[in-house]
Amino acid sequence: MRMERNDPCGRIGTKACRERIRREKLNDRFSELSGILEPERAVKMDKLAILGDAIRILNQLKTECQEYTQMNERLLEEIKCLKAEKNELREEKMRLKADKERMELQLKTMNVPPTGFMPAHLPSYEAGVNKVPMFSSYGYIPMWQYLPPSVHDTSRDHELRPPAA
Repeated sequence: MRMERNDPCGRIGTKACRERIRREKLNDRFSELSGILEPERAVKMDKLAILGDAIRILNQLKTECQEYTQMNERLLEEIKCLKAEKNELREEKMRLKADKERMELQLKTMNVPPTGFMPAHLPSYEAGVNKVPMFSSYGYIPMWQYLPPSVHDTSRDHELRPPAA
């Protein structure tokens, strides 16, 4: 009886042959697992070391998974809070817009001149009596910056006005 090259055993189907094929497959799987666990290292053939590495890495992955799950829950809660805040801000914006429109309507009905004009008790701005320009909500603006530079010169202040002790 002649043995075939494909058949590692002499007789196909014997218990010893099946066991040998099973061990070879198992060894192949262990070497594949070793290559996956630590690809930068040479493939280990110590099965206990391979299983220990697999357990360690699986525990690390399990811990990371729990951390990511907790982080995901926190982020989902934060999203809920931000959505609620966004809705509150939208409602406040609508209220403020309605208030603005209401106030503009009140101003139109009161016939109040727009801001920026001189009050009635001060001389007329159009006549050029007042040299200080008036802008709405800024009040009077000082004109010192329009004075000539010689008036600004402070280099001789220590001579002209000695410090008070």
